[in-house]
Amino acid sequence: MTDDVPTAPAAAAPAAPRHRSPLLAVHGAVAAGGADAGVAWHYGDPTAEQRALARGGAVVDQSHLGVVTVTGPDRLTWLHSLTTQDVAALPPRTSTELLVLDPHGHVEHAVGLVDDGTTAWLLTETAPALAAWLDRMRFTLRVEVADVTDAWAALAEPVDAEGGEGEPVTWRDPWPRTAPGGTRYGAADDEHPGADRRWRIVLVPRERLVEEVRTRQAAGWPLVGTWASEALRVEAWRPRTSHEVDDRTIPHELDWLRTAVHLNKGCYRGQETVARVHNLGRPPRRLVMLHLDGSGHLVPEVGAAVRLPGASAPTAGGAETAEAGRQVGRVTSVARHHELGPIALAVVKRSVPTDAVLLVDCDGGAVAAGQEVVVDGEGVTPDRPAARGPLARGLGQHPMLGA
Repeated sequence: MTDDVPTAPAAAAPAAPRHRSPLLAVHGAVAAGGADAGVAWHYGDPTAEQRALARGGAVVDQSHLGVVTVTGPDRLTWLHSLTTQDVAALPPRTSTELLVLDPHGHVEHAVGLVDDGTTAWLLTETAPALAAWLDRMRFTLRVEVADVTDAWAALAEPVDAEGGEGEPVTWRDPWPRTAPGGTRYGAADDEHPGADRRWRIVLVPRERLVEEVRTRQAAGWPLVGTWASEALRVEAWRPRTSHEVDDRTIPHELDWLRTAVHLNKGCYRGQETVARVHNLGRPPRRLVMLHLDGSGHLVPEVGAAVRLPGASAPTAGGAETAEAGRQVGRVTSVARHHELGPIALAVVKRSVPTDAVLLVDCDGGAVAAGQEVVVDGEGVTPDRPAARGPLARGLGQHPMLGA
């Protein structure tokens, strides 16, 4: 393994991709695996590709992303009633983000939403399951749901702008700007490392995918792979459903209340957990970014165990804990950044000291990893309501309160 080109990440799921991009036929293309199967990991020079994307002049094939449409006059009020975001009066060509939770507040689907005035466009990594669930929830409302992934392909651009009237359907990523009604468990918007990340998704007819890319290349934008886009996503602490979410994830753990949850809207499935954890409790786990020791050329895989050091390797503060040597979390995303080197996102127990140097299991040994705090270790937001008195007996033991 070289410093510049590590082996491709292991596939997270063995299932064949729904679509195989024609851009994989480009000379030098190396196919991605796991959740990005179907598009290119890189096109032969991943470091140069990442630098081009960071400079703001590149195009990324995201044609494996799912697209669901909702039409009908009740579409926005209906989506408003089902999800975490206030979209009842969403203006046309205004991008937002929302979550679909299960009854216990666990994340099931994450959606980028933009409405063009007649159709709500939902961008998601879980299109078939999301479309099926929405279709079951229509009842007598005037809405129609369709999974249109076979007809529409996504291209990503490092552009911080909404789509204009007459332009293709465009979703501008709101991360990490705290939306109205949202709150944050991490850094202030202007101090957040994702503040400078520009990212939008443009939808094009699938049969025009190659032509649209060539148009951008003619303007001087190189085609880059998911190695580049994932490295900048990890640097920006941006959660992703296929990576950071498991069957226990609540949005507080990933700082997703800042862009995807409106705390003052009406009821929706899972809303009780969202409110209880925000107002009374603390998220049981927290997202961190890890700076991995690359001196041994070992890079963990997604899912690798994160551990507190044992007696031979104390925390940065010199303290040992009762969990020393035990697994306290797992790696959710791994990237090799062109400036930061090997980095990762991980979900760990909230009780893990924020100054601890952690150990990450790799094939060939463990590597040390310094934490960069994404979700504050105290587990409270700046606008958390002040306590009015002692909690009722047993309330602090609720599993969703993380006490």
